[in-house]
Amino acid sequence: MIRAVTPVTSKILARDSVQDALRPLHDTASIVFTNGCFDILHAGHADLLARARAHGDILVIGVNADESIQRLKGPTRPLNALQDRLFVLASLECVDYVVPFTEDTPYTLIQDVQPNILIKGGDWSVENIVGRDIVEATGGTVLSLPLKPGFSTTGLIKKVLTTCTDEA
Repeated sequence: MIRAVTPVTSKILARDSVQDALRPLHDTASIVFTNGCFDILHAGHADLLARARAHGDILVIGVNADESIQRLKGPTRPLNALQDRLFVLASLECVDYVVPFTEDTPYTLIQDVQPNILIKGGDWSVENIVGRDIVEATGGTVLSLPLKPGFSTTGLIKKVLTTCTDEA
């Protein structure tokens, strides 16, 4: 039997349409939010996103825009353009929506999404998770989930560069 699949592009929300898209879901679904750069998607990301989705009904991912990543990680990043990163994330079955943001943090996006559950990877303590105040003020939950060991985009980039240098 062939299963109906949500078209990837319908999972990509424009920043200015996120409230309208999510408003009807708040009454019937538990919305989970996480965010990141997702420059090179790896198994650590996929694992964290699947576990985040398991905490609720709808998973919304805030994705740093290219200019935001450059401010946070330097002029050589991102390696993959925003539209490509959005497409890859939206292609994952556990992901319901992806939304780009240009700020250095997703604080205003979290205000717009009003998630029931806010999740970051274990490299963030709950006390330092941006948007914690917003979620807890409405009775929501903030979680820091353990990361899959051995996976890091920065580490992967360093490994590729070292391998290329060693082979040259």
